[in-house]
Order: sequence, then structure tokens, then C-alpha cells
Amino acid sequence: MNRKAYRTDLTEEQWKLLKPRLPRRARRGRKRSVDLREVVNAIFYVVRTGCQWRNLPQEFPAWQTVYGYFRRFQQSGLLEQINHRLRERLRQRAGRRRTPSAAIIDSQSVKTTEQGGVRGFDAGKKIQGRKRHILSDTLGLLLTVVVHRAGLQDRDGAKLVLQRVEDRYSRLKLIWADAAYGGQLIDGVKEQLHCTLEIVRRRDDGAGFEVLPRRWVVERTFAWLSRSRRLSKDYEALPETSEAYVYLASILLMLKRLKPAPSS
Repeated sequence: MNRKAYRTDLTEEQWKLLKPRLPRRARRGRKRSVDLREVVNAIFYVVRTGCQWRNLPQEFPAWQTVYGYFRRFQQSGLLEQINHRLRERLRQRAGRRRTPSAAIIDSQSVKTTEQGGVRGFDAGKKIQGRKRHILSDTLGLLLTVVVHRAGLQDRDGAKLVLQRVEDRYSRLKLIWADAAYGGQLIDGVKEQLHCTLEIVRRRDDGAGFEVLPRRWVVERTFAWLSRSRRLSKDYEALPETSEAYVYLASILLMLKRLKPAPSS
């Protein structure tokens, strides 16, 4: 890598951890002419800094090439797979089983731009845009994300999230949520996932900000993800693209935890 180093660049150890999970060079046909590590560094640069694709620094490969790889990774489901594998490694390092038995669900409403696409109005938060609906484990690591219009009620958005984990986490027995997820969803989760949905409520005498048991974990996850400036708003035309950026922010977070960069 003969160029100026950026803080978003992967270290040698981080790259060694990620490289085996990326597509290999094709044995037939046209050979890859671009440095895949530089492509990945460019993608993380966009996610972390919020840079537009066309404004990628010239030291990186052409933005069209980088964006092409990003779309390929997103459409193939590769980003979700990498997120899954890295999360398993972090859980094992923390002395946990690879798959969780408990999780926390929550949503985050964000504004959209003039880019267009699916959007709605969150009357509670007074936000015109979309919701990022995530499920995290008890360490705050991302299990799955669904992006949908902000006007969709949390209990309806939760159904979309839970559909994605229905056949993936057989050990999952308990999900914590806030009061917006109550009602019929509790019975639905028990019937569909054979899992208990436990509502964590605020105290009746509570005033102002209050750290609630278990729920603070997923709120902290949103704070971690928000360090990536591409997630400050939803700039994308397609919700699926927005989900890809959430997975990338999660992957970068876990790479840095598994292989911390040497302190300077």
C-alpha cells in the first residue's frame, strides 16, 4: 500500500482476519486487476466518513470499481455472513456460546434526503424518514437489521425483524423490548419463535432520563453504529442499501475489537 494512510484503513492483522471471508480470485475468465484490500479500505472510508462515492480520494481505486464491489457484497448477502462469523468469534472470546439465548430489539428513526425511495412519518419522534430496526445480543453485537418506513409501528416492524431470525437462532429463548412492542406481538413471538418477549417498562415514578435494565444494551449499539457518519441520515434510495451500511459499520467495529490497532 504505497499511499497516504487513512485512519479507516485495516491493519495487517485485521485484513488477515477479513480476507478469507471475501470472494477469491476467479480461476477462469478475466483476472482481478484491482487490489481487493484497497477496495475494502475504500468502502470503510465511505462508511466511516460519510464521503460520497464520487468524492473518494484519488489514492483509492476508481469509485465505480469500489461501488461495484460494494453492490456485489450487498446483493450476495456476504456482509450479513461476515457480520455473523465475526460476532461468533467475539462471543467465543468473551466466554459465550456462539449463538445467543437472549437478545434485545429496538428501532431508531432517521431522516432521509431528497434521494427518494421508501419513507414515512414517525409521529412519535416527529421524523420524516425511515426506521432502522435491529436485534442485538446481550453484548450489544448486531444480529440482524431491517430498514423500513418510519411510519410503520414498532410492533409491525418487529415482525419483519423476527422473520429473519426465525430459523437462524435455535437457542434464542428471550427477547427484551420496550412498551411499544407489547400487545399481540408477545403471543406472536411465543407462537412463531417459541420465545418469550419480555417488556421492560419505565417506573411509574420515573422522571427524565432513566437507564433501563437490558434496553440500554441495544441503545448503546445504536450509539456505536452512529460513529459511522454514513449513518447520520439515510441517504439511500433502497432500504436494502441502508441495511448494508449498518452491517459494514458493525463489521468494522468487530474487526477493531478482535484485532485492535497498535497504539501510536
